[in-house]
Amino acid sequence: LNKRIKFLDEVKVELKLDNLENVHGRAEDYAHMPKYREQYDLCVSRAVANLATLSEYCLPFVKKGGYFISYKAKECMEEINCAKKAIDMLGGQIKDIIDYTIPGTEITRTFVIIHKIKNTLSKYPRKAGYPSKEPLK
Repeated sequence: LNKRIKFLDEVKVELKLDNLENVHGRAEDYAHMPKYREQYDLCVSRAVANLATLSEYCLPFVKKGGYFISYKAKECMEEINCAKKAIDMLGGQIKDIIDYTIPGTEITRTFVIIHKIKNTLSKYPRKAGYPSKEPLK
């Protein structure tokens, strides 16, 4: 069993999160499964890819009216501006950009709050590799 899933399963038990399912798989695959597609009020991500790519991975999981929150480094306004068209294509709209300084440090991070305003076209996310190699523009 994947180490991360095992850890998350332990957290689930410890916090008594009975209505939680931890799964391991590619977003490009799971986002096309009816069980997962556009079923969630909230999707969060850490800064693992550019915002256009993360939006393609995450917005298909969020139902209309829900939110995708992306955790980014402080200096990300250019990246956010470049991702606006992709976010729109995927059914989202940037609602807010919040800078947050981690308490006790001088480290600042940015949360990009994206509201899902329309359904994502079924062709997204594209097959594995395409979202990161050829981000939507």
